[in-house]
Amino acid sequence: MHTADLTPAELSAIRALLDDAFDGDFSDEDFEHGLGGMHALVQDDAGRVVAHGSVIMRRVRYRDRWLRVGYAEAVAVRADARRTGLGGRVMAELERVIDRAYDAGMLSASDEGAALYAARGWEVWGGRVCALGPEGVVHLPDEEGTTFVRAALAGALDPAFELVFDWRDGDVL
Repeated sequence: MHTADLTPAELSAIRALLDDAFDGDFSDEDFEHGLGGMHALVQDDAGRVVAHGSVIMRRVRYRDRWLRVGYAEAVAVRADARRTGLGGRVMAELERVIDRAYDAGMLSASDEGAALYAARGWEVWGGRVCALGPEGVVHLPDEEGTTFVRAALAGALDPAFELVFDWRDGDVL
């Protein structure tokens, strides 16, 4: 569902899941980055959110074109429900949205999440990663090796050319 269709209680439950899943290292900006797009939720029998992910639109310059990118954000599974396929269920729904609505799919993976994305066919971007900041293009070397591209498009993008992401507060990617 879209962010606009989530109730305050659902948003609060998603935020609590993310805070827990990221051991308290999920900032207000990180949460904001996952809003404004489509959400995939998995609830347990008691109605509690056990898995979540969202896809939001980003603009990414590649060569001489700005791509409309479906960017996966805020993907998490409650600790006691991990390794049960819920992350894959969430990603399958996000990938469906990305494949039907965007030029490309991209995400920035944590060390813990990278295996899930690689297993689903996402590929690590082998090129330079940048952002268009207030002062111009800024190289983001720390994001290289953790930025993934949806496999369907990965072969169409040449890593000899940089990806330049739109700027945002907090962690840019």
